Amino acid sequence: MRIGVYPGTFDPITLGHMDIIRRGMRLVDKLVIGVTTNPSKSPMFSDEERLDMVRRETAELGDGVVVVGFNSLLMKFAEKQGAGVIVRGLRAVADFEYEYQMAGMNQQLNGDIETVFLMADVSLQPIASRLVKEIAMFGGEIHKFVTPLVAEEISARVLKLGLKGDQ
Repeated sequence: MRIGVYPGTFDPITLGHMDIIRRGMRLVDKLVIGVTTNPSKSPMFSDEERLDMVRRETAELGDGVVVVGFNSLLMKFAEKQGAGVIVRGLRAVADFEYEYQMAGMNQQLNGDIETVFLMADVSLQPIASRLVKEIAMFGGEIHKFVTPLVAEEISARVLKLGLKGDQ
């Protein structure tokens, strides 16, 4: 069985993430979506909320997708899952430089696990979770970037935290 891991913070999960998940599923028999916390980011949603959100958004994709939380080195997580592939999405040149360096470091940690880069669909390339949250904080329309349920959750969180700026 070919197993792949698609890691990320998914804070929140966007239509761009969903595109990479659907396309990544074509490459493997089982795609493990690893939801992690990046210490350099300040998440809007807790680990558990992000896990629940990703599970809900991917439920329709069937048994080929599993959502798991992790807080370790990616390669240790991938090894534990029995993965032979790490799936990463690319939007722009800036993504490539970072991802290329990360893939090189991961290869040094475990040369048996390949990194596969998938280019984001052209219509979804500009979407970034960070920007979606920023748009929401300033009262902008985010329905083009996330599902309706995720948009509701972001709007509710922005209101709850009092993050809404001038409109």
